[in-house]
Amino acid sequence: MDWGNVTVEDLVDALREVDWSSPPRPLSEFFSRFTVPKSFAKWDSRLKCNLYYYRTNYFIMIIVILGLGFLTRPLAILSALLTALSVAFLNDSFAGSFSEKATRTIRRFSPQLAAKMRPPLTPVTRGRPSAKRAIHICGQPRWVFVLIFSLVSFALWYISCGLFTVSLALLIGLLATVLHATLRTPNLKARLNTFREEFRAVWRNYSEI
Repeated sequence: MDWGNVTVEDLVDALREVDWSSPPRPLSEFFSRFTVPKSFAKWDSRLKCNLYYYRTNYFIMIIVILGLGFLTRPLAILSALLTALSVAFLNDSFAGSFSEKATRTIRRFSPQLAAKMRPPLTPVTRGRPSAKRAIHICGQPRWVFVLIFSLVSFALWYISCGLFTVSLALLIGLLATVLHATLRTPNLKARLNTFREEFRAVWRNYSEI
């Protein structure tokens, strides 16, 4: 698979639609075989490949860095968790799983309320959905939850006076992610088939050269 043909938009769409419930890659694999790319094309291909392949590792690494920056600020830690949750809602798989688990939990106490939390039905024409099904969380459009959690987390950041700290920690986390993705030599020999099929499933414009 030629990652040089994968655009940034394709990569973002794939990260948004792919299932993030898979466990992170082993640390022995995550911290092994570092080399400097020999050209811009190789760097571009390696960066996209590693960002997708080690996505869970990078997400955990950024959360850990944010957490270390707020050991003395409990309110800021809550803000970081809400921010991470609002970002996670942008992923289709996570949003659907969260909605399903929340609805199932509420059904135990109030079946009537759980029934109202079901997502609206998608119109079907000739056996096919007439449009792409919009993602809903607990019966509401996804953007409602993203907006609410983002506003609450921003308010907590402001109250805890941790905006500078979170900006610095986030910058360090992003730089560490880019640095690792740049230097980590892709290890696709053992997992090439499953890795390629997984990406093909979420990349609509996939083409193999």
